[in-house]
Amino acid sequence: MNVPLAALCVLVILAVLLEAFEGVVLPRRISRPLRLTKYYYLFLWSAWRMVAKALPRRTRDDFFAAYGPLSLMLIFVTWANLLVAAFAILNVALGTPLGLPAGEEPSTGTYYYLSATTFITLGFGDIAPRGVMGRTLADIEAGVGFGFLAIVIGYLPVFYGAFARREIEIGLLDARASTPPTAGELLRRVGDRSDLGGMQGLLERWERWSAEILESHLSYPLLLYWRSQHDRQSWVATLATVLDTSATLIALVPCAPDWQARLTFAMARHAAVDLRLSLSLRPRPSENRLTPEGEDALIALLSGAGVPVKDTPETRSGLRELRALYEPHLLALADWLNLPLPGFLPDPSAADCWRTSSDPEDHFFQPSAR
Repeated sequence: MNVPLAALCVLVILAVLLEAFEGVVLPRRISRPLRLTKYYYLFLWSAWRMVAKALPRRTRDDFFAAYGPLSLMLIFVTWANLLVAAFAILNVALGTPLGLPAGEEPSTGTYYYLSATTFITLGFGDIAPRGVMGRTLADIEAGVGFGFLAIVIGYLPVFYGAFARREIEIGLLDARASTPPTAGELLRRVGDRSDLGGMQGLLERWERWSAEILESHLSYPLLLYWRSQHDRQSWVATLATVLDTSATLIALVPCAPDWQARLTFAMARHAAVDLRLSLSLRPRPSENRLTPEGEDALIALLSGAGVPVKDTPETRSGLRELRALYEPHLLALADWLNLPLPGFLPDPSAADCWRTSSDPEDHFFQPSAR
């Protein structure tokens, strides 16, 4: 009996079970520094990004899109293999006697085979443990394997449900702010409507969406890596548009629903900061996403669309101060996840996703000039 090796195997089993519990079941952020899952995603995502750099742009987008679901499958497989290997070596360390077919001798491979068939509750019966300790270990491993597989099956809908709820607001933003979305385009489209096109209700939905992003992506950080259905859409771009729009309304538009805009801004910034912290990223120096010339163009765009704008040095300074509160965090997220941030001003060449179609005869959905 090898007591130190047996103790090490028990520690590995407990560590993997703790990782699976924290990563799948426990709905809160984990601050424990030594976590297998953290280093798994750090290494795998870094390697994935390096490979993606060598791919053409279109292939690269599809390659990144596969990472989220594939990494979820791989982490489950990694946990399962570690558990199977730990139980196998534990049996070796304890010298568990085996019932083998005539003429066979026990080996490490034999113990691994026994552990694997026990873990997945397959149980061919051709190899069986003997003795009280061996049977007890087999019962424990079968229970762990059954529970592990149940968690995998049961929690997959949870991940996909959280992903689907996130994508709904991203999809709805397409017709309001184009794709990729921008604050300038959204306010241009609602500018000539009474009460700014119902911005109060839209801001309330964005506040709730930001809160749900924060809760779900802190509970299940792997969702941070799941890409949207369309290449030009992302949750980071949508969060940037929410913050850009809220900041513009607070700083420049006196008739905007100011209180709700401030609530939405606070919630969205909270999400940006905490999600950056969850990835252990440092804020990036703020890039000048809106130059003074860009501010002139934004104000001209809004004024031309019928949005009442208060243009003074104080309001422009207020907009810059608000941007400084969230842009470094968004830039860090965008850089790490390889998701481009939209600007404030619309891209004249960009078309809404709903206007595009692969059918050349479908003239109604072809891109049109604004």
